[in-house]
Amino acid sequence: MPWWFWILLWIALIALSLLLHVTLGYRLYRKMMSTVRELGEAGKKFSSLPAARTDPDIEAHDAPNERPEQGSAVFASPEQMRHDYVTAKAARQEVRRRKRIQRKAERGQPQSLHDIEFS
Repeated sequence: MPWWFWILLWIALIALSLLLHVTLGYRLYRKMMSTVRELGEAGKKFSSLPAARTDPDIEAHDAPNERPEQGSAVFASPEQMRHDYVTAKAARQEVRRRKRIQRKAERGQPQSLHDIEFS
Protein backbone atom coordinates (compact mmCIF):
# COMPACT_ATOMS: atom_id res chain seq x y z
CA MET A 1 0.00 0.00 0.00
CA PRO A 2 1.26 3.44 -0.80
CA TRP A 3 2.25 5.81 1.99
CA TRP A 4 -0.44 8.40 1.12
CA PHE A 5 -3.18 5.78 1.74
CA TRP A 6 -2.18 5.58 5.40
CA ILE A 7 -2.36 9.35 5.72
CA LEU A 8 -5.85 9.41 4.18
CA LEU A 9 -6.94 6.53 6.40
CA TRP A 10 -5.78 8.28 9.60
CA ILE A 11 -7.35 11.57 8.53
CA ALA A 12 -10.67 9.79 7.93
CA LEU A 13 -10.48 7.99 11.28
CA ILE A 14 -9.69 11.20 13.16
CA ALA A 15 -12.49 13.06 11.33
CA LEU A 16 -15.01 10.32 12.20
CA SER A 17 -13.82 10.33 15.80
CA LEU A 18 -14.23 14.11 16.03
CA LEU A 19 -17.67 13.88 14.43
CA LEU A 20 -18.71 11.25 16.97
CA HIS A 21 -17.44 13.34 19.88
CA VAL A 22 -19.16 16.48 18.61
CA THR A 23 -22.43 14.58 18.15
CA LEU A 24 -22.26 13.05 21.64
CA GLY A 25 -21.34 16.44 23.13
CA TYR A 26 -24.31 18.10 21.42
CA ARG A 27 -26.71 15.41 22.67
CA LEU A 28 -25.30 15.72 26.19
CA TYR A 29 -25.68 19.52 26.04
CA ARG A 30 -29.32 19.24 24.92
CA LYS A 31 -30.17 16.75 27.69
CA MET A 32 -28.42 18.91 30.28
CA MET A 33 -30.32 22.02 29.16
CA SER A 34 -33.67 20.20 29.28
CA THR A 35 -32.82 18.96 32.78
CA VAL A 36 -31.92 22.49 33.89
CA ARG A 37 -35.17 23.80 32.40
CA GLU A 38 -37.23 21.14 34.20
CA LEU A 39 -35.42 21.86 37.47
CA GLY A 40 -36.26 25.55 37.04
CA GLU A 41 -39.92 24.73 36.45
CA ALA A 42 -39.97 22.44 39.48
CA GLY A 43 -38.31 25.15 41.57
CA LYS A 44 -40.96 27.66 40.54
CA LYS A 45 -43.71 25.14 41.24
CA PHE A 46 -42.47 24.19 44.69
CA SER A 47 -41.03 27.54 45.77
CA SER A 48 -44.32 28.66 47.29
CA LEU A 49 -45.62 26.49 50.09
CA PRO A 50 -49.35 25.78 50.18
CA ALA A 51 -51.37 27.35 52.95
CA ALA A 52 -51.57 25.21 56.05
CA ARG A 53 -54.92 23.51 56.49
CA THR A 54 -56.51 23.73 59.86
CA ASP A 55 -58.93 21.03 60.83
CA PRO A 56 -59.96 21.12 64.49
CA ASP A 57 -60.59 17.35 64.59
CA ILE A 58 -57.12 16.50 63.34
CA GLU A 59 -55.34 19.12 65.44
CA ALA A 60 -57.04 17.86 68.57
CA HIS A 61 -55.48 14.44 68.03
CA ASP A 62 -52.07 15.72 66.88
CA ALA A 63 -51.03 17.33 70.14
CA PRO A 64 -52.14 15.48 73.26
CA ASN A 65 -53.18 17.73 76.11
CA GLU A 66 -51.59 15.67 78.83
CA ARG A 67 -48.12 14.24 78.67
CA PRO A 68 -46.98 11.86 81.36
CA GLU A 69 -44.20 13.02 83.58
CA GLN A 70 -40.77 12.03 82.34
CA GLY A 71 -39.55 8.83 83.99
CA SER A 72 -43.00 7.81 85.22
CA ALA A 73 -42.98 4.68 83.03
CA VAL A 74 -40.29 3.11 85.19
CA PHE A 75 -42.57 2.89 88.22
CA ALA A 76 -45.87 2.23 86.39
CA SER A 77 -47.44 -1.19 86.21
CA PRO A 78 -47.05 -3.18 82.97
CA GLU A 79 -50.84 -3.25 82.53
CA GLN A 80 -51.02 0.54 82.76
CA MET A 81 -48.16 0.96 80.28
CA ARG A 82 -49.75 -1.53 77.88
CA HIS A 83 -53.06 0.33 78.12
CA ASP A 84 -51.35 3.68 77.50
CA TYR A 85 -49.47 2.24 74.53
CA VAL A 86 -52.58 0.73 72.95
CA THR A 87 -54.67 3.90 73.39
CA ALA A 88 -51.87 6.11 72.01
CA LYS A 89 -51.41 3.74 69.07
CA ALA A 90 -55.15 3.82 68.33
CA ALA A 91 -55.13 7.62 68.49
CA ARG A 92 -52.20 7.81 66.05
CA GLN A 93 -53.94 5.40 63.67
CA GLU A 94 -57.12 7.47 63.83
CA VAL A 95 -55.20 10.67 63.04
CA ARG A 96 -53.53 8.98 60.06
CA ARG A 97 -56.91 7.63 58.89
CA ARG A 98 -58.52 11.08 59.08
CA LYS A 99 -55.62 12.66 57.18
CA ARG A 100 -55.83 9.93 54.55
CA ILE A 101 -59.59 10.47 54.13
CA GLN A 102 -59.12 14.22 53.87
CA ARG A 103 -56.26 13.88 51.37
CA LYS A 104 -58.22 11.47 49.18
CA ALA A 105 -61.30 13.70 49.31
CA GLU A 106 -59.25 16.70 48.20
CA ARG A 107 -57.75 14.74 45.30
CA GLY A 108 -61.10 13.26 44.30
CA GLN A 109 -59.90 9.71 44.79
CA PRO A 110 -62.20 6.90 45.91
CA GLN A 111 -62.14 6.11 49.61
CA SER A 112 -60.93 2.78 50.89
CA LEU A 113 -63.47 0.51 52.53
CA HIS A 114 -61.21 0.38 55.61
CA ASP A 115 -61.47 4.15 55.99
CA ILE A 116 -65.25 4.39 55.89
CA GLU A 117 -66.80 5.01 59.29
CA PHE A 118 -69.69 2.70 60.08
CA SER A 119 -71.84 4.51 62.59
